Amino acid sequence: MDPSHIQQLFTRLQAAQPKPTTELRYRSPFELLIAVILSAQSTDKKVNEATARLFAVAHTPQALLDLGEEGLKRYIKTIGLYNTKAAHIRKTCALLLERHGGAVPRERENLEALPGVGRKTANVILNTAFGEPTIAVDTHIFRVANRTGLAPGKTVHAVEQGLLAVTPDAFKVDAHHWLILHGRYICTARKPRCGACPIHDLCAYPNKTEVN
Repeated sequence: MDPSHIQQLFTRLQAAQPKPTTELRYRSPFELLIAVILSAQSTDKKVNEATARLFAVAHTPQALLDLGEEGLKRYIKTIGLYNTKAAHIRKTCALLLERHGGAVPRERENLEALPGVGRKTANVILNTAFGEPTIAVDTHIFRVANRTGLAPGKTVHAVEQGLLAVTPDAFKVDAHHWLILHGRYICTARKPRCGACPIHDLCAYPNKTEVN
């Protein structure tokens, strides 16, 4: 995509969502970390329902450990892969207490050393909790980057590197949220809502729908 079109793309997404943010509900970097771990292969709605109950009784690493494994599972059993996620969360809480004084680290290496935290989760934490200009590529962002021609790539890592290379610095902090919301509500997987798309004329997708 031409640099001038990229500038227009992000300018329009910014106009549509001046202050984008995650749809996960959290009050601290730790709560966000737990919510993102739970969100793998689940919806934000399901996660928010579970964490509303969970965080009301336990919102620190020690408090989550004090629940015990079965106690934690009772709060997250409506979420897919909850057994594995419960184990990851407990190990992560223990490591946060042991190595970081109970705080969520701001360094990628330390984040990715936590159980259940890969590059995508680390990018979300760095961006959303700490304001770093990272871009976490999920299925929505992967689809938007490829369909539009913004940063085509065959792998998640390739798309991430492409987005970091072409996104103007002024838009990098919020780019993750603009692209994920666009993919979730406009550039949907089965039938993109091209007629409601603010960037349809900049998009290289050949099978546009509903465009006037």
